[in-house]
Amino acid sequence: MSGAAFHVHGPHDHEVEHAAHTRDPFAGRIAVMTAIFATIGALFGYMAGATQNEALLHKNDAAIRKTEASDQWNYYQAKSSKQNLAELAVALTTGEQQARYRQEVDRYKVEKADIQKKAEDLEAQGHRAQAASDASMHVHHRWAQALTLIQISISLAAITLLTRSNWLNIASIGVAAGAVVLGALAAAHI
Repeated sequence: MSGAAFHVHGPHDHEVEHAAHTRDPFAGRIAVMTAIFATIGALFGYMAGATQNEALLHKNDAAIRKTEASDQWNYYQAKSSKQNLAELAVALTTGEQQARYRQEVDRYKVEKADIQKKAEDLEAQGHRAQAASDASMHVHHRWAQALTLIQISISLAAITLLTRSNWLNIASIGVAAGAVVLGALAAAHI
């Protein structure tokens, strides 16, 4: 009966309206605290993902450089085999042929030196990329640890709201502080 002056309330309507108009400062503080923790957790999650991707990129670069170095070492081996054959030819020939094979031996020595330098440079690049990957992965673990702690603090805040326990509220704040410390260590690459 919508337009009439007659309206019947259900048994719980009064309580629902009363709860909606009554503010609970404890619940409000916990809600704000939880929202702040969730925001911090979102930032930690983003940074954890970003550093993990960075570590994977460095790891990929290291694998590429190691493969390129391996290719160079194989090329070096091929030139060594040709040099050995030319040295054998020097021992088995005389005159002009021997002089030509001696020139080939000298050429292979020069080529091998260049190939060796390139292979060693690629190996060094691979080692540097691997070290960068390891460093990024360490930072990723710090961000992940901070994220885990902030998630625990959010869970403690939810339990605090249900139990209205002050010690759980303090524990939640303490765990969140630990998460912030780990986040600061991650940001400082420690």
